[in-house]
Amino acid sequence: MSEELNTIEPVENLEQEQPVEQNETDYSGKGLKELVENLKDLVDGADMQKLQKEAEALKAAFYKTLRKEKVAVGGETEMEEENNPFAEIENVFKNLYSQYKEKKAVFTREMEKVKEENLKDKEQIVEELKALVEKQDDVSQAFPLFRELQNRWRATGPVPQSKVKNLYETYQHYVEKFYDLVKINQELRDLDFKKNLEAKEELCRKAEELDGEENVVGAFRTLQKLHEQWKELGPVNKENREQIWDRFKAATATINRKHQAYFETQKDVFKENLEKKASLCEKVEDIAKREIKDSNMWNALSKEIEEIQKEWKNIGFATKKENQKIYDRFRAACDEFFSRKREFYTDFKGQMQDNMAKKIELCEKAEALKDSEDWKSTSEALIELQKKWKEIGPVSRKKSEQIWKRFRAACDEFFERKDKAQGGRNSEFNENLEKKRALIEEMKDFASDTCDDVQEAFREFQRRWNAIGFVPFRDKEKIQDNFKKVVAEKFGDVRQAAGRTGRTIRRKAESERDRLVQKYLKKEQEIATYENNMGFFSKSKNADALLEELHKKIDDAREELAQLEATIKELDRQEEIQKDQQ
Repeated sequence: MSEELNTIEPVENLEQEQPVEQNETDYSGKGLKELVENLKDLVDGADMQKLQKEAEALKAAFYKTLRKEKVAVGGETEMEEENNPFAEIENVFKNLYSQYKEKKAVFTREMEKVKEENLKDKEQIVEELKALVEKQDDVSQAFPLFRELQNRWRATGPVPQSKVKNLYETYQHYVEKFYDLVKINQELRDLDFKKNLEAKEELCRKAEELDGEENVVGAFRTLQKLHEQWKELGPVNKENREQIWDRFKAATATINRKHQAYFETQKDVFKENLEKKASLCEKVEDIAKREIKDSNMWNALSKEIEEIQKEWKNIGFATKKENQKIYDRFRAACDEFFSRKREFYTDFKGQMQDNMAKKIELCEKAEALKDSEDWKSTSEALIELQKKWKEIGPVSRKKSEQIWKRFRAACDEFFERKDKAQGGRNSEFNENLEKKRALIEEMKDFASDTCDDVQEAFREFQRRWNAIGFVPFRDKEKIQDNFKKVVAEKFGDVRQAAGRTGRTIRRKAESERDRLVQKYLKKEQEIATYENNMGFFSKSKNADALLEELHKKIDDAREELAQLEATIKELDRQEEIQKDQQ
């Protein structure tokens, strides 16, 4: 036989270099229900090859897990049908597996039919190729026909396994004989060899690039496809034949070694995954044991656990021995947290419903009193209702504003009627109104360029304003707006500086001075809140007990405010002394 017979690589060499794919899917950590769902997805799917590959692994994992579950509930002994808690899910699995067997049988029969048809087609191609070789017509006609037969051969699918070797060898024999016997001119033959060489060099390049792929399994699968393409290519010239094949074999060997090493290193990966999952378990267990008192904290921690769960899903399997244990631990911690959360919101929802019922009751009582003209007793009654209102806990956010406006409207209507009936002539309130008006006029005349400490002057005006008592209800908002307007005109820069100071306080809360200043500002806010509440609760002197209590709180707060101010000034003085000494 001439040298040209060796221009096609033997099929045996290719088969030796072809790697065998290993099963990647690990079902060891999955429960019975999940395994059933996996099998159902495969049976319902259209990928029969994947179904055949995974079905037996699923079956082995299912019955292994089933035995463990049976041991956990009372041993591996045979269970009575009526006492077997796993009978239903086992029957479901068996039915799905039976469907798989039926589907496999149908698929196999259909594939065999297709392979038989392919066999007939390829045998016909071989006969035509044989006739072409024996006929030895003019090359200008023979070579295009030869290429057409090659394309038909490649386009035809697989044949029965028992016929593969003989059929392929016969085809290769006539292909090689064509190159040997057909008197093809040198130019066309060299062109064909050149194209085949270029195609095989491209396959070599692609195979070599797979060495840089991070996904070892993906690279392995791509290599298999390259092998299939290599088998379908024609020969190259003798000078390059061995060299190009050795290059492709070398690239194949590299990917095979990495693929094998990948599975050998999975133990280390599993160990690392177990450590990562154990760390996440500790985080969730810590969160699940925390004392949580409000919904904001529950929501924040829920988001934190959801992020941890996402992180968990991105971690691969642990070892087969530990995978289920670590998952059970993680699930138990999550279940504990969300169980406590459900209990909290169940109780909290009930409390809000009770609070809503109580506030509705107070609204109804206030609405029943709003038209009364018994000014004294009704004022006392409404003030008592307002006190009870403050003692009631929260209601749902959607209804909070609505129920508050209803209650406030009933109280306001009564006190406005009372002020109108009394002519708004309460001497004390009117006197306070005049004092506040006078103070506003004094502030209007204030000239900042003649003052050494504008901020201190602003605070003094504030203290004087707060020291003045209540004004008639109808004048309350107007006089307050006038005060704010003058403050904005005369002390706008000071207020902005105070705002910046407030932000600095929040950023530097660790220092003693900042802590005291923050406490000072908070105490000022408390005083404003007390005064606002007094203006709401009463428009006369009839609520003596409540007013006296609020007055005492305001006096105590102002006294504490003065002490804080003195302490802050002393700290500032000491700091100035230290700077001078430096």
